Amino acid sequence: MSQNVRRILIASLLLVIAVWIKAAPVPAPDAPYFPPPGEWARKKPAEVGMDAAKLNEAMAFMQSHETNQAKDFSDQEIIFGKLLGSIPTERAGTNGLIIRNGYIVGEFGDTLRPDPTYSVAKSMLSTVAGIAFDRGLIPKLDDPVANLIKDGGYDSPHNSLITWRNHLQQESEWEGEMWGKNANFLGKEAFGNGEMKPRQIEEAGAHYEYNDVRINRFSLSLLKIYKKQIPDVFRDEVMNPIGASTTWKWVPYHNSYVTIDGKRMASVSGGTRWGGGMWINSYDMARFGLLWLHRGKWGNRQIVSENYVKMATTASAHGPDYGFLWWLNTTGKEWQGSPTNSFEARGSGGNVIYIDPANDLVVVWRWSASSSQGFHKVVDSIVK
Repeated sequence: MSQNVRRILIASLLLVIAVWIKAAPVPAPDAPYFPPPGEWARKKPAEVGMDAAKLNEAMAFMQSHETNQAKDFSDQEIIFGKLLGSIPTERAGTNGLIIRNGYIVGEFGDTLRPDPTYSVAKSMLSTVAGIAFDRGLIPKLDDPVANLIKDGGYDSPHNSLITWRNHLQQESEWEGEMWGKNANFLGKEAFGNGEMKPRQIEEAGAHYEYNDVRINRFSLSLLKIYKKQIPDVFRDEVMNPIGASTTWKWVPYHNSYVTIDGKRMASVSGGTRWGGGMWINSYDMARFGLLWLHRGKWGNRQIVSENYVKMATTASAHGPDYGFLWWLNTTGKEWQGSPTNSFEARGSGGNVIYIDPANDLVVVWRWSASSSQGFHKVVDSIVK
């Protein structure tokens, strides 16, 4: 065979190979798993790279560390002050779910009971605010709220400077009263063991304070820009798209009703400190956590923008490693040894959604002992 013929054959063969490579399907990486409505696939720990013994150890730890909060909520007013809304007659025991790569790998307790989740609702309010921002209902997060809200709540020289970002970072320093509770948190009857000492109010954006009265003002402001009840927004824009159940409910206070465009609407709270709040089961909390694990995306749908998620999980200037109503670990000091991009929604009574993007992990733990700091160490151990 002449050298020219050999070259032609080799060239022809390479051409065929090149065509075949282009035509052949390229194996795609495994697509993220998102549970469909009413279903949730399970995998054994080994199938998702976890140690079964360590996973069992983690769940045993969680089961043995239940909150001391009364099961019949008889200590609610002692802890938080006079109720403004309803409260269940009793709660479930400690329960939880461990999700790896989207699949359930661990579960214990009554995970289907829709119980109050306290300040986890703040992270849900953050999500509602993010959707409003994405859609232009809030043009700029650093705009004064007073530019849009004209109900008197931001009329004072002090309150008029408060921005949406200030509210989201709990640095608003809003002054006033909401639903019979004053933002100064003074008085045993109104605030129970949570009452605060008098202090000088600072400028908006200059001081962090965890303050439910101010969050309730923020929630009312969101209601007024949507002109649609926040639970309805949350249902239509978040919970239905992620396949949540219909058992959750966002319960208003008895007196938190306003009239907007001739319609009577309820404003909801960012917690259950004074009753009401988000009542939800662990499965629905896990779906919400999975949404945020995937940076606001569920399947092919971007529910809240990745840009907003990034801002929401960036620490504020004055908070204790706190974002837009999310607890963060950016310094590595909040949960030592846990990834610095991990974050969580956290509510009284030990209600937690822990999100660890580095390890594709979501952990929901209900009614946990607040002193159980070993939780993060145990959880970290199951993915190492």
